[in-house]
Amino acid sequence: MPNRLAQETSPYLLQHKDNPVDWNPWGEEALTRAREEDRPLLVSIGYSACHWCHVMERESFEDEATAELMNERFVCIKLDREERPDLDSIYMEACQAMTGHGGWPLNVFLTPEQVPFHAGTYFPPQARQGMPSWSQVLRAVSVAWADGKDEIRANGARIAERLRGGALLAPSAEPFEDHRLDEAVGKLRDAHDPVHGGFGGAPKFPPSSALEFLMRRGELEVPRDTLREMATGGIYDQVGGGFARYSVDERWLVPHFEKMLYDNALLARAYLHGWQVTGEPLFRRVCEETLDWALRELRGPEGGFMCALDADSQGVEGKFYVWSLAELREVAGEEAATWFGASESGNFEGSNILVRGSGEPPELDEWRRRLYEVRSRRVWPGLDDKRLAAWNGLMISALAEAGAVFEREDFLEAARACGDFVLGEMCPDGRLRRTWKDGRARLNAYLEDHAFLLEGLLALYEATFEPRWFTAARELADETIERFADPEHGGFFETSADHEQLVARRKDLEDHPIPSGNASAAMGLLRLAALTGEYGYEERAVSVLRLLHEVATRHPVAFGHLLQALDFHLSPVREVALVGPDRGELERTVRARFRPHVVLAGGEPADVPLLEGREPVDGRAAAYVCERFACLRPVTEPSELAALLA
Repeated sequence: MPNRLAQETSPYLLQHKDNPVDWNPWGEEALTRAREEDRPLLVSIGYSACHWCHVMERESFEDEATAELMNERFVCIKLDREERPDLDSIYMEACQAMTGHGGWPLNVFLTPEQVPFHAGTYFPPQARQGMPSWSQVLRAVSVAWADGKDEIRANGARIAERLRGGALLAPSAEPFEDHRLDEAVGKLRDAHDPVHGGFGGAPKFPPSSALEFLMRRGELEVPRDTLREMATGGIYDQVGGGFARYSVDERWLVPHFEKMLYDNALLARAYLHGWQVTGEPLFRRVCEETLDWALRELRGPEGGFMCALDADSQGVEGKFYVWSLAELREVAGEEAATWFGASESGNFEGSNILVRGSGEPPELDEWRRRLYEVRSRRVWPGLDDKRLAAWNGLMISALAEAGAVFEREDFLEAARACGDFVLGEMCPDGRLRRTWKDGRARLNAYLEDHAFLLEGLLALYEATFEPRWFTAARELADETIERFADPEHGGFFETSADHEQLVARRKDLEDHPIPSGNASAAMGLLRLAALTGEYGYEERAVSVLRLLHEVATRHPVAFGHLLQALDFHLSPVREVALVGPDRGELERTVRARFRPHVVLAGGEPADVPLLEGREPVDGRAAAYVCERFACLRPVTEPSELAALLA
């Protein structure tokens, strides 16, 4: 018999609908049952592309005896961390506090009042390598609850207060100082791996936000080396484009093969900016190939983007992506096999993960075409086909900016279609939802959904000069402030004021591997303030910076996006208004280089505040370069504009 997950839309939850475990989705029915029966909740959290989540399902959740034990002693809830980042962040912090580490699958035991009292990640079916078996954990927790529930509950208020985390932060009275950003650059330079790029050792995650911050500050060596090493390693799909989620080694060679939408949106922009500041053709190629991959393999027919491709196919991690030497020779030839670094023994469990050779052979595109065609006939990895508002916002930003810089209309059209989808299908009653699948938009949107979409809509406006995107961005910003702002300490809560009551209302803070909602909101509001001249938006953004600027400059790897917002706030921002016919050459001049301290408006004077009162000069397109809405004389020649922006 299917359990209670059969009516869900999350692919991850649906993967578990036929388990003998009596899984419930998170909701009032399961929570009420736990309270009425005074039984602990067992909340198991994962996501569809998670390899070890699949392993634990096969080993334990599909086992009848284990399921009977779970059903008898707990109210069991299965949770998709991508749909419910609020709950995932609460209970991941609890797990890290209790055990010193975290990860997925995350298995956490709660009181009926939702307070965690025991947590862990993967547990094997039999005890091994110092880990207890899952059945041993279940029995031990059950006994602890039966014998000590009063003591466990007595600690609940203290634990719940600790779980508020960043919501307890008070704003700093210390002034914002530009030299602190230089110190953060120095810390990143010191932490940089001079051999392989990136920061730290294995496992190594793409540090998109930190690289972007460094490029904003004019530091090129660390971003260049890291972008180059990632692009030539196995973490990058040398056949189809796009990046895996992380590398299990320090060399970017062996990926954890899942491919996530958010990583690829962030990395596409990092490579775009890397190309703008270095001119390296490889960086442009990787940016375009990554976006082409997303359009080809993750875009839905309605214009939204799906979440992820699994690490596994046919139950084996990476099977879809690796090659034998004989296969490579047969499909693409000896020269291709050599260039992609293949050998008889392989570099991954007897097979070959392809890496990039030196130079760029003229046959490269043909080799890749042949290999992709053959690979496409294999059994594909699983696809998580839900659409998340936040991750689609990231992809809108990447497509819009790359489309404008490279003058690729297909990227711009895809960004427009995605914007229309999110503002339409994902706002069924005018209010943004977190997730969409099979025609259903559901769950309250979180801060990151609003913030990432705000940045995306502003990027789409600056790429197209279509005022509807600016209007939508402004409305979304007002809604974000109304529903998420903390009037006491500043910054923004992760959940809206009318969200269901959880054990803690938190603020998401760190930017690695994905920007925090607070950092993204700060960046979006600062850019909106520069386009409108409205100080209220800047004031809300500064309230985020007040909370985090001291810790961010001390720990820059973890706060790369927040540091970008702080850099924007402290820098002289140029507001560029383009008016009149035939603006193309002026636009190209602005977009020719990475200009992180520029906001751009174009079109009719009535479209956005920055354009008000701006007129063409003698019938010619003109550029007005302004700072805090005080403008220099208009110029009509691209060379004059370039000089003003230098």
